Amino acid sequence: MRHLLSVTDLSVEELDELLKAAADIEEHPDLYAHRMEGKKLATLFFEPSTRTRLSFEAAMYELGGQVLGFAGANSSSAAKGESVKDTVRTVSCYADIIAMRHPLEGAPWAAVQSSTVPVINAGDGGHHHPTQTLADLMTLRKEKGRLDHLKIGLCGDLKFGRTVHSLIEALARYPGNEFILISPWELRVPAGIINELKEKNVAFREAESLEEEITSLDALYMTRIQQERFFSVEEYLRLKDSYILDEEKMRLAPKDMIVMHPLPRVNEIDVKVDRDERACYFKQVMYGKIMRKALILKLLSELDREEAPGPVKITTGKHCKNPRCISTTEQGLEPLFYPVHQVTVQGVPTRIPTKYFCAYCEMEQV
Repeated sequence: MRHLLSVTDLSVEELDELLKAAADIEEHPDLYAHRMEGKKLATLFFEPSTRTRLSFEAAMYELGGQVLGFAGANSSSAAKGESVKDTVRTVSCYADIIAMRHPLEGAPWAAVQSSTVPVINAGDGGHHHPTQTLADLMTLRKEKGRLDHLKIGLCGDLKFGRTVHSLIEALARYPGNEFILISPWELRVPAGIINELKEKNVAFREAESLEEEITSLDALYMTRIQQERFFSVEEYLRLKDSYILDEEKMRLAPKDMIVMHPLPRVNEIDVKVDRDERACYFKQVMYGKIMRKALILKLLSELDREEAPGPVKITTGKHCKNPRCISTTEQGLEPLFYPVHQVTVQGVPTRIPTKYFCAYCEMEQV
């Protein structure tokens, strides 16, 4: 049984396979209209969503399947205190595949411990959002013709932006890509991702000025400053208007640069930019539905495939330090940690057993 919790659960070859399948689905939708007849998708959305939830539901309906689920924690037994593990174990009795969104990081990792069907992470806190990354990859492939040797600017909330984290992890595996990470210092990419880029010798640069960086990009990935991720309203209000893409800034950009955004937007992209042919964020929405079709087909056709063993996890007698981690609130969920960290020393992969990373949210423990 395969799950999709992080985009790195898929090899580069599997990503390319999904993109190829999506292209065929887009060209020949009638050939796939009945592939999921008799199958049910459960959408367990403990956090509000428009595009992701409806995209999953539309994808399953267009494949001939059925959909059940809920669109908010208050409309489920979570409002009564039911754990994620119990909810998922119950829903596994009703559905063939689950797409789950949760505000706590690592929640999908808790879900798979009790699920008897494939689980797809539809976003967990500020951690990962792998199916949005599939939409992003299809957008880049369709609009730029390739996934390698691209100069990609990522702008806005790079600290809590789970779509950014997943996209960096995916594109870092393709050769020649360069990342320009544009954000206020307070919202810069987490140190763990920066360390991974350094270890893999992936070109990147951190910056604060959108105007200076937009002049040489192949793609600009704008993100919303997310109020729901902040502990302080004052901090959010201070940073919320850090970057606004408007027509004036677009005149500085290359003629073939594309603009992407995972949506929803607030005011970080002026609505006048929608008229620019380089604006691709609504195309991303359509590509997201197609890629989710391909993913559902892949996971439900591989139920008998043996999953490769993952990294060893251990208990330490301690709890995760991340207050947003599912392991800090989920009843009966044993804290687990990766006891080693792999780095590259003079070109040689080396394991350093002095660091611990939470198996759920992947935060380094100090």
